[in-house]
Amino acid sequence: MPERERTAKLLKQQPVGPKLALDKLSRVPAVFYARDPREVAPELLGKILVRRDGKRIRAGRIVEVEAYLGAEDPAAHAAAGRTKRNDVLFGPPGRAYVYFIYGFHYCLNVSCEPDGTPGGILFRALEPLAGIEEMYAARDLQPHDGRVTELKLLTSGPGRLAEAFSITRDRDNGKDLTSPRSDLQIVDDGFVLEKVAVTPRIGIRKAEHELLRYVIADSPFVSGKKVRIL
Repeated sequence: MPERERTAKLLKQQPVGPKLALDKLSRVPAVFYARDPREVAPELLGKILVRRDGKRIRAGRIVEVEAYLGAEDPAAHAAAGRTKRNDVLFGPPGRAYVYFIYGFHYCLNVSCEPDGTPGGILFRALEPLAGIEEMYAARDLQPHDGRVTELKLLTSGPGRLAEAFSITRDRDNGKDLTSPRSDLQIVDDGFVLEKVAVTPRIGIRKAEHELLRYVIADSPFVSGKKVRIL
């Protein structure tokens, strides 16, 4: 069965939001990521992060990301040079780079630029689309009214979304997000992005004024303020 049909079939078994076009799903290829993170980041908005757990699927639309560059970006992990920890950022594009922060939670990134050139994008927030019950369980939360304010507790913020998708360094670091065999992928359903807002990155102390945080301007699921429409 073709990859698009298989993913769509699995998603049809889930409680899916009305904005997901199942007939247009396709994996985002490695060539998409083999560019400057500042080019990739706004185009990554609207794509869908998918976690497969056997026959179950968790999916969320990407609504907020931050771009991190190479050695010239003091806020990027790559600025320290190639190490065992950040090796994925220097490798092929489209790989999951997962790190542990504050001794508390994981953060998911995707590698950008051609092989050998470091660059990456941090996933900051998703709009839950499918497998929401599993997300509640992974976050150790109980569903109540299912309103946006409640759903934001699942996937608004890099630590929350990683936990909601059971993302860890041991399980996912270095995983090829473009592979049909991967249980963690990014797919495209043809979602049409209308407006993107750009702001400084959040929660950093170096190069904090750089406008490298991108959000879907009208999404209620972003993790911070929205300013300056592109």
